[in-house]
Amino acid sequence: MSNFRLLLAEAALKGVTEARDRIFGHVLNPTGQPSGIKILRKKLIGEKVAAWYPYDIKRDDPLVMAREEKARLSKLEMQKRRGKAAPKKGQGRRALKRNK
Repeated sequence: MSNFRLLLAEAALKGVTEARDRIFGHVLNPTGQPSGIKILRKKLIGEKVAAWYPYDIKRDDPLVMAREEKARLSKLEMQKRRGKAAPKKGQGRRALKRNK
């Protein structure tokens, strides 16, 4: 008789647990294995982070971009004339050291 009561109590408890999980939106995990649900339940933050930074109108204006590119190239040209520009790819100090 006591085995029957234990089985009945266990079944009732299981049913109550499943109903509670369905009502409150919990995920039933009877084995206790890590499942990653905690991470998946969190709100996504990408939109919030993107909204934090103001919209950069410079990037859409081709005149501004052309002016910035022109300034960059002139600065690079001045550095080359002074011998301070970055070397071409494969011509740096490490590559020269390897060829010796």
